[in-house]
Amino acid sequence: MGHDARECSGHCKAIVERVVERIRDETEQWSQMRWKNCMHLVILGKMEHLILTIRFNLLIESMLNMRICSLYKSMGLVTMSSIALNSTDRVGSSHPPRVSGEIHVIIGPMFSGKTTSLLRRIRSERNNGRNVAMIKSSKDTRYAIDSVITHDGVKFPCWALPDLTSFRHNVGEDAYEKLDVIGIDEAQFFEDLYDFCCNAADNDGKTVILSGLDGDYLRRSFGSLLDIIPLADTVTKLTARCEVCGKKAFFTFRKTAATQTELIGGADLYMPVCRPHYVNGQTVVETSRIVLESTNIVHHQTTQLSCLEAAVLQSQ
Repeated sequence: MGHDARECSGHCKAIVERVVERIRDETEQWSQMRWKNCMHLVILGKMEHLILTIRFNLLIESMLNMRICSLYKSMGLVTMSSIALNSTDRVGSSHPPRVSGEIHVIIGPMFSGKTTSLLRRIRSERNNGRNVAMIKSSKDTRYAIDSVITHDGVKFPCWALPDLTSFRHNVGEDAYEKLDVIGIDEAQFFEDLYDFCCNAADNDGKTVILSGLDGDYLRRSFGSLLDIIPLADTVTKLTARCEVCGKKAFFTFRKTAATQTELIGGADLYMPVCRPHYVNGQTVVETSRIVLESTNIVHHQTTQLSCLEAAVLQSQ
């Protein structure tokens, strides 16, 4: 097999990188020594020698840099165009840097003021001259279809969508490009939340402010909202007031025996509670369920026995 047909293993690249690093270290040491010599020539007043020394130093440095670039290129680690680009970036690029986006998360149990806090921040951004838009899940039709409304009746117009991916298409490309801030209410209902937030903040430079439940009625992660926390610039955990004792409430208690995770409702179905009353409440609910199931079993057995007795009487 000819030399040109052989492929270099990954070990070669590692070796070249170590060699280049060694060259850089030695070049740096040599550079410090030669510039000290230049300063010595300045002190002695030997300007002609100084000029020749500087030219020689610059020539050697240029040759070393070219040799390093050649090594990288020969190993496929970098192309000459990217070397030129990196060099331009170090000096100063003519292109303005991309505007950095942000992600802010507001979480807490029901009735903790999450939507109120979200709307307050969205209005503040709008008052500061920024273009804003609000999104909510089309599943949430409790108070209105085309508005985000708090439990206190404060409202803000919004896009009600089944998913976040469709937002850009619905709002229009031009309008999306002009947006600065995107608010998302009840964010736990969106399955594509993670990808949308990544793209909006990292690639499009948008500020995304979202609110939602961090846990369901069983205190388990609700949707993908908690997956956004590693992406977030800030995370705000709100608390409500326990409806039983008035202390801080961190959890959402479901008043009904329904077991599905997504059961949209308000005070008719849920209430905020503290830890002791959540635990006690869950115990009561579980006990009631067991009693109810036992009652149903007894009722079923009684019905079967009655049918059997009736059949026996008829046979006689």
